[in-house]
Amino acid sequence: MERDVRLLPKAHLHLHFTGSMRPTTLLELADKYGVRLPEALTGGEPPRLRATDERGWFRFQRLYDIARSCLRSPEDIQRLVREAAQEDVADGSGWLEIQVDPTSYAPLLGGLIPAIEIILDAVDSASRATGLPIRVVIAANRMKHPLDARTLARLAVRYADRGVVGFGLSNDERRGMARDFDRAFAIAREGGLLAAPHGGELSGPSSVRDCLDDLEASRVGHGVRAAEDPRLLRKLAERGVTCEVCPASNVALGVYEKPSDVPLRTLFEAGVPMALGADDPLLFGSRLAAQYDLVRRHHAFTDEELAELARQSVRGSAAPDAVRADLLAGVDGWLAKPVG
Repeated sequence: MERDVRLLPKAHLHLHFTGSMRPTTLLELADKYGVRLPEALTGGEPPRLRATDERGWFRFQRLYDIARSCLRSPEDIQRLVREAAQEDVADGSGWLEIQVDPTSYAPLLGGLIPAIEIILDAVDSASRATGLPIRVVIAANRMKHPLDARTLARLAVRYADRGVVGFGLSNDERRGMARDFDRAFAIAREGGLLAAPHGGELSGPSSVRDCLDDLEASRVGHGVRAAEDPRLLRKLAERGVTCEVCPASNVALGVYEKPSDVPLRTLFEAGVPMALGADDPLLFGSRLAAQYDLVRRHHAFTDEELAELARQSVRGSAAPDAVRADLLAGVDGWLAKPVG
């Protein structure tokens, strides 16, 4: 018998906004707005994706963009966040940081500032409805001009008292140099936000190193390719930089062939803090608890090791001390319960 990973208290630090949508919700919204979805989004199974080449990444982005085009009103945004929170609560999440690039939603929601305020209102409403503390990481798109990122960073800081806790950098990390966005990240850090850029997924260890050296990251989205460089692993461990590892999406996007290839043990045994995340459940087919189950089944993590992963997710979060203490006590309580 094994302890139920859904009952293990944990923090969820890597969940993208549109990608958090339930597949059934996407079908309903597409019908509501007359959006014709490709078969990859209607077949009841996660789409087959392989983003390790340009064509594959373009297909992934196209599917994501089509799904996002179905979010057209404040009510749609409210529904998305509420349902994402409900899913997280069912999976044992006691803290959620959801990542969003508001510029992508601005055209349908009346502009950039209205989009941010609609998103933050939805987060506040969902948090009160479900009891799950939710915060926001505003992310710039590395495919756009760095000046756009600076604008977003200033807005992120402006809304820090409304629930924005971090600043990220997403999209294809093979495009654009991390250092081009250093000023945007400096603005965010000076405003008290944590730096959480993507790196070490589609690109190798150098992209993780760039996140550390050029953007002074306190967390790295993914970061798994750091396993290829022992010196970089030591650097991550020494600095206590948390890698937001999303095993199911790594396999779905072709970064690794099978779940057992994801170098979770390598990072764990090197002392690199990890926070397991679901990334884009809409496209990859599995949510938060499933990541812990994958680690148990394919990497033989014991309950004690799974509990330590949960602790690392809490420590890597922006949660206040009281929430952290409560979650960490809950992890101890999960371990203390007899199996069966």
